[in-house]
Amino acid sequence: MSTPAPSSTPGSTPALADPLPQPHGRPWRNRFALAPLTNTQSHADGTLSDDERRWLVARGTGGFGLVMTAAAYVAPAGQAWAGQLGIASDAHLPGLTALADELRTTGTTSSVQLHHGGRRADPRLTGRPNQCPWDDPEKDAVAMSTGQVEAMVEDFVAAAVRAEQAGFDGVQLHGAHGYLLGQFLDARHNHRTDGYGGDLDGRLRPLLDVVEGVRAATGPDFQLGVRLTPEGTGISLEEGVETARRLLDSDLLDHLDMSLWDVFMRPRTGADGLLIEHFARLPRRRTALGVAGGVLSAADARWCLEQGADFVTVGTGAILHHDFAARALADPDFRVRERPVSREDLRAESVGEAFLDYLAAGWDDLVA
Repeated sequence: MSTPAPSSTPGSTPALADPLPQPHGRPWRNRFALAPLTNTQSHADGTLSDDERRWLVARGTGGFGLVMTAAAYVAPAGQAWAGQLGIASDAHLPGLTALADELRTTGTTSSVQLHHGGRRADPRLTGRPNQCPWDDPEKDAVAMSTGQVEAMVEDFVAAAVRAEQAGFDGVQLHGAHGYLLGQFLDARHNHRTDGYGGDLDGRLRPLLDVVEGVRAATGPDFQLGVRLTPEGTGISLEEGVETARRLLDSDLLDHLDMSLWDVFMRPRTGADGLLIEHFARLPRRRTALGVAGGVLSAADARWCLEQGADFVTVGTGAILHHDFAARALADPDFRVRERPVSREDLRAESVGEAFLDYLAAGWDDLVA
């Protein structure tokens, strides 16, 4: 077991090139993490494609301290889009094992993001009604029974065990953006009375059950993280901060990644200060705090560490440059290329055809 990650200390800002100690397993080689970007490149059965493997391995060779897969569904009922990576059965293991082996050769730390779409799954793909903490006819979703919630927890734990068997260094639980674990946190709708809803203790219980289950079922060097939304989708800023505080205080996580949409934005509720400040000032012992959203330059990344974050998660910048991390570490003035960019330029960054189509359809001003 490695040296615990240090707590954030005012006036003591790490450098982007500094290794990030982890409570479990080996340190990350620097403070850059690849965002778990949806890329729709997997095969129809959830197995890994060559395009998706090339996309991820290129970011390992491109210098990222942590390379994370896109959201991988932990159960067939949780698949949310065509081309989504799966980790729901042993049939997914051969591709994942080959990926973990290749990522290891790049020197990066590897992780699988574990995901269940819940009410945001696609019943056309799953062939069944969506699962949700509450009945939601508009989403063709039916309230999960207590037994189904317990089975969902076991699906996440089993997926983490598969990731460890495949040779990944860790997993991240997708509790952000209104997917199933985040749906349980929704104070507007989750009024369950079976201990998995109601007050924050109840609404947080499914996520904590998964965290505790994964930690108990995996080895002492296996890393565990969580991604959270700070506010929105039924989560108030006050409860978002409290959820983050409890997770940071639990000593069960290696990292907590706050998906802020834009690291420079103010809270949507009109609260004082910047959104990042509400989370970066939280006390933490061994768990590293990361932030994501709109980091497009070395200066942006340094600013995040100056605010108190321990690492920076990069999405768009990693699409535009497979070696964003290496460039930012080598050049303090590095900034991403102007957008939009050509398909040919993106192909040169190991962005596959399915990913290109997804970006062209859904991302403004990225693909020319």
